[in-house]
Amino acid sequence: MKEEDNRMAPPSAPPAFHLMAKPCGSRCNLACRYCFSLSRGDRSPGNRSVMPDEVLEEYIRQTIAAHRVPEVTFAWQGGEPTLLGPEFFEKALELQKKYRRPGMAIHNTLQTNGTLLDDRWCKLFRKNRFLVGISIDGPKELHDTFRTGAAVNGSFDRVMRGLSLVKKHRVEFNVLCTVNRANGDHPGEVYRFLRDTAGAGFIQFIPVVGRDPVTGKVTPWSVRPDQFGRFMTGVFDEWVRHDVAKVYVQHFDAALAGWYGEPHGICVSSPVCGHAMVIEHTGDVYSCDHFVDPDHLLGNIMTDPLEDLVGSPRQVQFGNRKQETLPGYCRECRFLFACRGGCPKDRFALTPDGESGLNYLCEGYRMFFTHIAGPMEFMVKELRAGRAPANVMGFMKRTSDTVQSNINP
Repeated sequence: MKEEDNRMAPPSAPPAFHLMAKPCGSRCNLACRYCFSLSRGDRSPGNRSVMPDEVLEEYIRQTIAAHRVPEVTFAWQGGEPTLLGPEFFEKALELQKKYRRPGMAIHNTLQTNGTLLDDRWCKLFRKNRFLVGISIDGPKELHDTFRTGAAVNGSFDRVMRGLSLVKKHRVEFNVLCTVNRANGDHPGEVYRFLRDTAGAGFIQFIPVVGRDPVTGKVTPWSVRPDQFGRFMTGVFDEWVRHDVAKVYVQHFDAALAGWYGEPHGICVSSPVCGHAMVIEHTGDVYSCDHFVDPDHLLGNIMTDPLEDLVGSPRQVQFGNRKQETLPGYCRECRFLFACRGGCPKDRFALTPDGESGLNYLCEGYRMFFTHIAGPMEFMVKELRAGRAPANVMGFMKRTSDTVQSNINP
């Protein structure tokens, strides 16, 4: 389907949006036990799911045409997108050049488990300035608990080999670390490994929250609410004393934005969602990667213009429901400005008074926000005075010294 790019955008269509592409669907060379894509199709290496050339071209053409801003980011995920080989992405890069408007900047990000990377991959990433996300869950014994291959062998050594190649070729990278039942009791160990051994300058922590599709019970690898709270406070304590402005942790950046009164940088902490959709290898577009099901299928780009899907009443309603369905317990919470109820996929718990819609991780978030309130308020004060938020490290040291002197006069 091709139409003139000068057609009027729907009134509700945002000028920019995030559309995660899954060009090989859920296909992956690993079988991580907590992966929520496991139930979405065949994950075996023999599965040949791949985005056809005509869908790839329409995806790139329409994504560029639908953006009314001077830059576009293409986010490639999976499954494991490197299963498609460098040739697929070389083709995608040529199509981006073909449809790029004059003066438009195009960026590419790719999330990978790192196990299939080689010199050719890294040269492609470096040459085309890809931002590569590497999935690592901490030191070997913690990472290998759930991030396994098809033969249930750990993936740690292969991941670290891929990471070493990324560093060798000076590819820009960040780290995605899930917080799960195995590593959730080791915040300091995990953080120091990611900072010192992996060499990550930007870290994204994702809590694992899964439910059995039959019983609805939380899976045994899911992080417990209190465990998540202790993990994030433990990481924060290390970061706020040593690494502010040196290491960037997504949760902490988003929290500071909330305390400062600026928009959050991540959808889970925003009042509404709906601007982060997913396109499967078939061209089907869904409201969110956590809601790939018939009820949240918006359409297919081969028959429906992407900008119509992005701005559709169904998608707007999906985004607004996050705010509209907040229980009273959340609306009265003093940390609502920072939390916003969290991700809708995790809002299946009951509030203390029995109302549905509470985030499963609420206890952990409350623990975390209570713990960081003082340092956050200090950093906001520094920002408003035109000083560096990193001054909080000195503030924390002085506070710690004062406490120690009061304990040992």
